[in-house]
Amino acid sequence: MFMLTPVSGSALAVEIIAHKGIPPNALSLATARSIFGMRQVKWPDGTLIRVFVLPDPHPTHGALCKERLNLFPYQLRQSWDRSVYSGMAQAPSEVSSEEELMNRVAATPGAIGYVRKARAHDPVKILRID
Repeated sequence: MFMLTPVSGSALAVEIIAHKGIPPNALSLATARSIFGMRQVKWPDGTLIRVFVLPDPHPTHGALCKERLNLFPYQLRQSWDRSVYSGMAQAPSEVSSEEELMNRVAATPGAIGYVRKARAHDPVKILRID
C-alpha cells in the first residue's frame, strides 16, 4: 500500500516589492542578490536603494533567502556585516512586521523589500526575478 501526497508550492511564497517609482519591473537573480546583499546601492536611474527587511528569524525572511535569493539567511547576514564593517554600505532597515514593511516601501522612494505573495497589493510594485 502506498500513499499519495499532494505536491504544492511553498506556503510562504515571497514576492519582492519596490516603490512604484523605481524603473525596473524585473531583476536578474544576480541583481537581486546584489541589492539585498547591500552591494548595489543605486537603481539604474541613479536613485538610492533603501532595503527594508524583516528580522532574521521571521519565516518570510527565511523564505526570501532560500526561495528567491538561493541563499541561507546567515549568508545574507554575513554580506551585510561585510558591507557595513568595510564602510561600503549601511545595514538594511529592519522592520517588525510585513504590514510595516509594505507601508515603508510604499512611502520611501527607491525602496525595496519583500512580503508573502498573499499580501502584495497596489501601493507597491511587484518585481519579477528573471
